[in-house]
Amino acid sequence: MSAVLELTLKIPRDEIAIAADDSVTLPYAKRQRSRQRLRLDLGGEARLVLPPRTRLEIGDHVCSGEGFRVLVRAAPEELSQARTSDTHLLARACYHLGNRHVALEVGPGWVQYEPDHVLDEMVRRLGLSVEAVSAPFSPERGAYHDHGHAADHRQGGGSAPTASAGPRQESEAPDAPEAVR
Repeated sequence: MSAVLELTLKIPRDEIAIAADDSVTLPYAKRQRSRQRLRLDLGGEARLVLPPRTRLEIGDHVCSGEGFRVLVRAAPEELSQARTSDTHLLARACYHLGNRHVALEVGPGWVQYEPDHVLDEMVRRLGLSVEAVSAPFSPERGAYHDHGHAADHRQGGGSAPTASAGPRQESEAPDAPEAVR
């Protein structure tokens, strides 16, 4: 019985210089998990063991300690895709969907998100057409994903910060001396 390949290093797609030995095709939700068992596209098995909160992006490589490289691909998923040629309407739809902390992928004239009949109806009422599609899903990461926030504001894997309990008092400023707080 051979040992299961352990993938412990992520190489971002913009730092890749050599070809992968295999690939793995994952839906968005599984690309958000840093530890899991994988079935590689050529049939092998691997165990992904990355630091907590490490996210895989389409085109990244994950590597074993021995240098075996696996390319990360996106699996097609069932999505709602809203379309319009009116950029103002598209911006309004993105605003309202984002205000509900929905993961969104935005392209020229379209926005797509995980299917939800309530959201679909809201977007239709704004004036966009909505259809079910099967496509890879690579939503926006959010403004804070690379900035090392001290607190993880996500709940349930979302990427948008939650609202604060109220306006910050002057004495609560993050750089205020401890005696003032």
